[in-house]
Amino acid sequence: MEKSFLGKLLHLADPTLPIGAYTHSNGLETYVQMRLVQDKESADQYVRHNLWYNMKYNDAAIMKLAYEATMVRDIDSLQALDQECSALKSAKEIRQASQKLGLRLFKIFTRYEKDSLVEAWATLAKQRKVDSHYCVIYGMFACLLQIPLAEAMHAYYYNAAIGMVTNAVKLVPLGQLDGQDILFALHDDLETLCAETLLVERHLVGLCNVGFDIRCMQHERLYTRIYIS
Repeated sequence: MEKSFLGKLLHLADPTLPIGAYTHSNGLETYVQMRLVQDKESADQYVRHNLWYNMKYNDAAIMKLAYEATMVRDIDSLQALDQECSALKSAKEIRQASQKLGLRLFKIFTRYEKDSLVEAWATLAKQRKVDSHYCVIYGMFACLLQIPLAEAMHAYYYNAAIGMVTNAVKLVPLGQLDGQDILFALHDDLETLCAETLLVERHLVGLCNVGFDIRCMQHERLYTRIYIS
C-alpha cells in the first residue's frame, strides 16, 4: 500500500526541526550530575523508564487525544487538553520548554496547512488563551496532514527516544555506538508502547511520576548546566 503520508510524517517528527529541542534534557542533566545515570546500562534504564512510566500516560496520551479532538474539529477540547498539559507539568522548566517547542512547531506547519482550526488556534494563541504545548500541536497537525494515528504515535515516541539517547551520549558521555545500541534495543518497546498508549483509559492520563518531576525541578538550581531544562 502506498504511504503518501510518509514524507509529511518524517518532516513533522524530524528531531532536527529548528524548534530548539536539542537545548533541553528534560531533567537528564540532573540524573547525570547525581551519578544516577553514569553508563550505558543506567542510560538505557533512564530512557525506558521515561518512555514507559512518564510519556505513556502524559505527553503521548495527550497527543492521541489532541489528534482525536482535531478529527471532530473540537477546538474546545483541544484548548482543555492544552490547559491540562500545563497543569500536569509541575516543573517550570519542562512546562516552558513544552510551550516553546509547541509554538515553534506551530509556526512552521501553519505556513503549509491552511485550515480554519489552525486559524482559530492562532487567534487563541495571540490572545494568550492557550500555551500551545508540543504534544497538542503535534497531534493537531498529524491529523490535519492525514497521517494515520498509529504511525504518528510511533514517530512521536521515536522522536522522544532519539532525543534522550542523543542527550545521554553527550552528557554521560557514551560512545556513539553505545547510543545506537540503546536505540536499536528500543524498537520492540516502541511498538508495544504505541499499541498500549492508543488504549490508555482517560482517567489514567496525567499519571504522576514524582521522580522525573523532582529531577526536573532540581535542574533549575544545578551549579553547572549545559541544557535549558
